[in-house]
Amino acid sequence: MDTPLAAIPAGPDPAALRSFVDTQWDREILPALSDYIAVPAKSPAFDADWAAHGYIDRVVEDAARWARTRPIQGLTVEVVRLPGRTPVLWFEAPATRRDDGGAVLMYGHLDKQPEFSGWRAGLGPWTPVLRDGRLYGRGGADDGYAVYASLTAIEALDRQGVPRPRCVGLIETCEESGSYDLLPYIDALRPRLGRVALVVCLDSGAGNYDQLWMTTSLRGLVTGTLEVQVLDEGVHSGDSSGVVPSSFRILRHLLDRLEDSGTGRVLPASFHCEIPAERAEQARAAARILGDEVWKRFPWSCGAEGGVVLPMATDPQQALLNRTWRPALSVTGAEGLPPLASAGNVLRPRTAFKLSLRLPPLVDAGAAADELKRLLEQDAPYRARVLFQPDPGVASGWNAPESAPWLRDALAAASRRHFDAPCGYIGQGGTIPLMNLLRQGFPAAQFMVCGVLGPQSNAHGPNEFLHVPYARRLTAAVAQAMAALPTGAQADE
Repeated sequence: MDTPLAAIPAGPDPAALRSFVDTQWDREILPALSDYIAVPAKSPAFDADWAAHGYIDRVVEDAARWARTRPIQGLTVEVVRLPGRTPVLWFEAPATRRDDGGAVLMYGHLDKQPEFSGWRAGLGPWTPVLRDGRLYGRGGADDGYAVYASLTAIEALDRQGVPRPRCVGLIETCEESGSYDLLPYIDALRPRLGRVALVVCLDSGAGNYDQLWMTTSLRGLVTGTLEVQVLDEGVHSGDSSGVVPSSFRILRHLLDRLEDSGTGRVLPASFHCEIPAERAEQARAAARILGDEVWKRFPWSCGAEGGVVLPMATDPQQALLNRTWRPALSVTGAEGLPPLASAGNVLRPRTAFKLSLRLPPLVDAGAAADELKRLLEQDAPYRARVLFQPDPGVASGWNAPESAPWLRDALAAASRRHFDAPCGYIGQGGTIPLMNLLRQGFPAAQFMVCGVLGPQSNAHGPNEFLHVPYARRLTAAVAQAMAALPTGAQADE
């Protein structure tokens, strides 16, 4: 049954909460984030020598050092290290109420995507720049801010004397590589996690910067390298073309097994799932709020006549479903292709593509990886050497459990108090591997999955930024929602 409003612990004063959070962002968080952005702490998938370079260790130790300065009574902070694994930052703040009803698990990550090209003049991946309320640089929004915002939300409640549950933090450094190091840490830390009642994940997105947005689903992901080789060395194209097949053409032919190149639709039925009616309706509601901004938000190239490249779907609801509940293929890298200035008349011996296959939330990523390898490698044209090697970090997607009445009410109130707008619900096309693991490990837990990756924030690409005014409001909203977590007795009513 619904938790009676009178039984919910008194929440913090919204104005005082916002004032404290804003001050902390200006004085404490922004300087710490600027230092963080300056460190090229690339995820292991993009820096095989991450341990030797020491950048990941540096950002973890910097965050731990900052965390230990927080005036939160009983706070413990530890950098946990398992042999051969990327480190994890763990913190724990004891409950300040008698019956905490379970812990709040706060999640984020400190590893980053690689640099990418195309940064505007004066900006760069490792150059923190605060301009017009936007903090530019790699990783600030995705999602180095999470550990700082999480501890600030806890501190904000304690400052007002608002009783709160026990809070634990799990900040990993392998998320951008698929979180393949995380499960061993979950197993090692499970006794310290205890019973998790609420998961707060700050690594997701927002439909706009005008209201609180909750993520209702995440897609899964299979990445890997598809390689086609036909020769041991390159040969004169005039002498060989027409006899030796092009490795690029063979690779293109293989991709036709996976994707309709005319429409972009992924062909195998096993990579699709039925879209739940509730999610389709939520997409319709989000489309009514966002309209054409669903697709206009991207940096489209304009033609000579000023026209805009058309999206794959102009209907906002279908565009949302395409990027959240339908599979999609991207080619994110290539080898075997020389730069244009060095491209002579040579038939190249091999071509390799890095593939990224986004999967609907209900498709098992492990099974999809096996099926993808079989599909691409079997019956190779011309008996060419074809190899698809999946990356280690394949990850299944996540479909949020039904929110408890207390959480729906708390989110609605937090959005009204700190954004003066209703809470929005939207699926996201990205992947957070931990969410599916936590759903399995803590089936009774509630989820507050949100983040600052809104329009034009461009995570993973050039000119990535954190929208500071939104991040401030989101931090206050998280504190407000955490304070509403029922005690054990209230949850049983």
